[in-house]
Amino acid sequence: MARSVVIGACPHDCPDTCSILTTVEDGKAIAVRGNPDHPFTRGRLCVKVNNYQDRVYSEERVLYPMKRVGPKGSGQFARISWDDALAEIAARWKDILASDGAQAILPYSYLGTQGIINGLNVGDPLFNKLGATVCERTFCDSASCTAYMMTIGHTPGVDPESFVHSKYIVLWACNTLSTNSHHWPFIEQARKNGAKLVVIDPVRTRTARLADWHIPIRPGTDGALALALINVLISEDLIDRDYIEKHTIGFEELAERAAAYTPEFASAETGIPVEDILKLAREYATTPPAVVRIGVAVERHAGGGQTVRAVACLPALIGAWRHVGGGLLQLPIWAFPVNWGGLMRPDLQPPSMRVMNSWRLGAALTGELGFDPPIRSLFVYNANPMSMVTEQAKLEEGLAREDLFTVVSEHFVTDTARYADILLPATTQLEQKDIMFSWGHLYLSYNNPAIEPLGEAVPNTELFRRLAKALGIDDPFFYRSDDEMIEQSMDWASPALEGVTLEALKEKGYLRLNMPKADDWAPHRDGNFPTPSGKCEFRSSLSEGGNFVVPLFRQGFGGDQSGEPVDPLPHYIAPNESARTAPDLAARYPLSLISPKSHAFLNSNYGNLPAQTAQAGEQQAVLLHPEDAAARGIVAGAPIRVFNERGAFEAFATLSPDVMRGLVVAPSGYWQRSNRKGATVHALTPPAYADLGRAPTFSDMLVEVASA
Repeated sequence: MARSVVIGACPHDCPDTCSILTTVEDGKAIAVRGNPDHPFTRGRLCVKVNNYQDRVYSEERVLYPMKRVGPKGSGQFARISWDDALAEIAARWKDILASDGAQAILPYSYLGTQGIINGLNVGDPLFNKLGATVCERTFCDSASCTAYMMTIGHTPGVDPESFVHSKYIVLWACNTLSTNSHHWPFIEQARKNGAKLVVIDPVRTRTARLADWHIPIRPGTDGALALALINVLISEDLIDRDYIEKHTIGFEELAERAAAYTPEFASAETGIPVEDILKLAREYATTPPAVVRIGVAVERHAGGGQTVRAVACLPALIGAWRHVGGGLLQLPIWAFPVNWGGLMRPDLQPPSMRVMNSWRLGAALTGELGFDPPIRSLFVYNANPMSMVTEQAKLEEGLAREDLFTVVSEHFVTDTARYADILLPATTQLEQKDIMFSWGHLYLSYNNPAIEPLGEAVPNTELFRRLAKALGIDDPFFYRSDDEMIEQSMDWASPALEGVTLEALKEKGYLRLNMPKADDWAPHRDGNFPTPSGKCEFRSSLSEGGNFVVPLFRQGFGGDQSGEPVDPLPHYIAPNESARTAPDLAARYPLSLISPKSHAFLNSNYGNLPAQTAQAGEQQAVLLHPEDAAARGIVAGAPIRVFNERGAFEAFATLSPDVMRGLVVAPSGYWQRSNRKGATVHALTPPAYADLGRAPTFSDMLVEVASA
């Protein structure tokens, strides 16, 4: 009996990027566990992946190319060969190229895997070569990243491991225990050392229950709170004037702007008592080192970008950056010298490119966006838009078009894959090679394949090699091996990779970037912010170029300057949908709905697997405050209908005082087949963008709830 242990890395769009050990016996993976030697993830896996082998060997896996044999949406397929699948794709695309041009072809992808060579950008070079419509991917952190870069630049911020030295920790819109759980031990150690933990969240989450102080806040009003904190810090002279003078620009203008955002104003917007706003500002300013960790949810409303602009100003105002464990943590991804341009190859694009934002797929497929030529072929990989994208009725209508040739590469017959004309089998992480950055720590990881691919599944890298060959592309770039792609994926000459070699990375599975040790690193003690001025910019110089999308979220590093004017100073933008901003709408739909990440799913990953659905609940549950439920005659466990003018879904009621009155919470990630009447929470989500970065407004909507 041959047994081995293979070192790899979790593939998911999660800040933790865990080091994993797979036990292989006679060529079969029999167990997956965390690597106890990894300094950050420390040998533990979350409920999403601690039985990853069950995903790999699931009876529902797609293991062979398939062709649709039933009506679109029926999920009825028959097995075909790879040669036949590729020949049909190539023939259909060549016809489209001849009749309508390349822009009639639309690739659609996101972070179904976060690997550098198999993930976000693996298909970009091919579709750029063809001249296909560009899919702009701004689902997650695009407003936050835009605002962050406008204020303090592309800095990794506080080392997550440095939190052990913090004395005042604010988790803002961040349910650490469910979405960043390997950071929790560092927070716990800080608390043992005397730190106070504050959680700002509309819901008393798993994390909020363990905090020293949970501050409930109305969805979408975080910007008002952040600006009121600035107001108090300045008006009560709780600021570090020396740090401000040496390492910031625009203070006087910020002070003038913040004067209007009094604690009384913020209290009326947020629902937080004035006394609590004052207390938070004073404690934050007088308990060094103070650190703020912002979550993705902080951007998911009309003013998400300006919220992050205001929050990013706070550490410089009090000189928090002077201290180890003081400052702001958003995405350490900025520390990784990834060769994004080499991965995307924007240089292959023709001079004029059509761009479609991934959030508006339904509108694109139904002709609402007025595309000429219309989209005639859709190629989906690393994504499941039918479960996770707004305007589901439009999306379903578009995917059901008989004249739309749809190809999906997947592990399972997802809500989206049910509409495929050709369905292709993709490998899981245990079956493919990859290199992994992290947006939650400073370790580069390597994923060694543990087993041979099952059936005829192939990695995305091989998929696009085969597509290039089928299309007759002769450029050697498109036929690079996985090893060659990994070698070219990073700037190995970067100081951040000094001492890091591929050989050592393969052997150990992870290596820390060449950054100072967490115990003595205060990245902006002396300023040195990666902004145009080299300082924290309270008044942003980047705003002069107009509204833009951080290049990471699209194919090209020139960004997308739309020319829309951007106020250079942080300001408050109220939610689009609230009783205060839309009273007529609120009269019909009086409850706010948010759709946070599930504890057991990763977006829609695992929404079909038994262990995870048992943890999350086999069918969608919706949290309501008992008083809101009683007013509607709803009892615990009852089937309910959640609806607004955009759509409806059905679920089961869970009553809890952990939810604010006036709030409905429906964790996302469920598949349509798990929900009554086959819609997910995103049937209700608005198509509107946030103020910066064209970020979706997931948490800016009004609904009503009734018994089903």
